[in-house]
This record gives sequence, C-alpha cells and structure tokens, in this order.
Amino acid sequence: MVIAYIGIGANLGDARANVEDAVVRLRRLPGTQVTGVSSLYATAPIDSSGDDYINAVARVDTNQDAESLLQALHGIELAHGRERPYRNAPRTLDLDVLLYGDERIASATLTVPHPRMTQRAFVLVPLLELAPRLDIPGLGPAAAFAPGVADQGITLLP
Repeated sequence: MVIAYIGIGANLGDARANVEDAVVRLRRLPGTQVTGVSSLYATAPIDSSGDDYINAVARVDTNQDAESLLQALHGIELAHGRERPYRNAPRTLDLDVLLYGDERIASATLTVPHPRMTQRAFVLVPLLELAPRLDIPGLGPAAAFAPGVADQGITLLP
C-alpha cells in the first residue's frame, strides 16, 4: 500500500456537493482506503474564472499504481460531467494526484509531486491540516511553503 494525497476542487454547479460526493466515490475505489479528509475551504479562482472554488484534500492508502489511480480519478470527474474546454477552465470537479508515496513521477500524463502544489493555498492549507509534518519528495517540508501562499485568500467552511 502507498499513501497518496488527492486534491479535490469544484466551482461549477453545487460545488460543495460535488466535492463531498467525490470523497464518497474515492471510498469506493478498488484497492483504496480513504484514511483522512481535510475540512472544506473556499478559495477564489487562480489563473481561472468563475465562482469561488470549494477545495479539500484526501489521504488514501492504495495498492493501485499512480497511473491507474489517476485514471480512476478521471472516471470520478467524468461522472460529474467534467469537461476540459481549455486550461484552467471552471469545473464541476477536479481531482489531482498531489503526492504518491515518496515517488517523483514525470510521465506524459502525470507529474508528482503536483507541479504547482507549493504555490497554492487551496492545496497547502488542507494538506497541512491532514499532515502538518509532511515532506514533499525532492522539495522538503510542506510547511516551509505556507508563508509563500499566505496572501492567497482561503476560508474554512463550516
């Protein structure tokens, strides 16, 4: 089993319900157990448009390889009507493999650690909620990047 962290976000339709349903669907993935889910957060779009995003991070133990996990996440996105008309388009659901164990992956379809995770409060804040002492492979302590995103608005949701 490998510990992976999944970024979850949505800003179209009932974004909160989409994020919550994504967690339910993650729990149903074969060979995968959800071992933690952060609180939900609202954030303004970055390099995008539309309504505020609802974001969270899930920690999973999985025996799926990273590419298979990514394909399973794409299936959950499609079940929510995810379309990709252009880069950073508003979305009904976005699921990203942020970390996959201590692996560093650079394939045609997947980059791990996620290339912008250290630049986004909507990733770092919920990630650090789940794993405050987490090290990002090749980069060091995740907490070291928090000051660099402190100016990005993020609101804990009830």
